[in-house]
Amino acid sequence: MTTSHTPVPNGPRPGVPLPGQHLQGADPAGFADPASVRAQIDELMSELRAGSRETDTGGAESASAGAEITRRARILEQAHDVLVQALTTVDKI
Repeated sequence: MTTSHTPVPNGPRPGVPLPGQHLQGADPAGFADPASVRAQIDELMSELRAGSRETDTGGAESASAGAEITRRARILEQAHDVLVQALTTVDKI
């Protein structure tokens, strides 16, 4: 008997629910959509890289160095919050 295996592309298969969507009364918007999480993180990392290119003057003693560190910390904290929220959502299931 011969069986053939068709490779499945990466990502969820059509018709396969995201984590927790099978629960009664599930709110699809309330679950972590991997594509949405990736998009949010990619956007924040682009913002982080764009800012570092604009302010990369080579002088660590510039007056704006403290402001740049604060800006980077804020962006990284936002990315962390996105990931923690996604993990919390999946963990509740």
